[in-house]
Amino acid sequence: MKNKITGKLLVLIISICILLCGCGKSKDDTTGKKSAGKCTISIDCSTIWDNEDMLDKSIKDYVPKNGVILKERTVSYYDGETVYDVLKRELKKDNILMEASFTGDSVYVEGINNIYEFSCGEQSGWMYEVNGVYPGKSCSKYDVEDGDIIKWNYTCKLGKDLEGE
Repeated sequence: MKNKITGKLLVLIISICILLCGCGKSKDDTTGKKSAGKCTISIDCSTIWDNEDMLDKSIKDYVPKNGVILKERTVSYYDGETVYDVLKRELKKDNILMEASFTGDSVYVEGINNIYEFSCGEQSGWMYEVNGVYPGKSCSKYDVEDGDIIKWNYTCKLGKDLEGE
């Protein structure tokens, strides 16, 4: 009788521990946080089709026909978030691959959706703009503000093919 009670008590304690440990928030969890505002984000690589002759043929299937990887959407952002934080969260929601490198506290986005720097020539890679301006600093250093319009664009010519966008 005593062994049955001890066994049931042990199962109850283990169950409670598993329940409590399994309910913790993940590092990227923003539930429960109050939104600091809204911003818009999109990702486009349509310049690749204008430079298809330079495209690494092994990634051609990853390039959407219309060039849109992430259609423009309005999302919440949270206090202290950067352009990189918003990008990372939205790509994770859609299961879109991103690869980045880190130097100190700066981030460089190397690839999105299997399209990397140098995939379409020696001067190709990802650039971001906020409200129509290319900031010229790491996306991890640019704090998001209410109403910001964030666009990630793939360039094949060091940004010259993005002028006027």
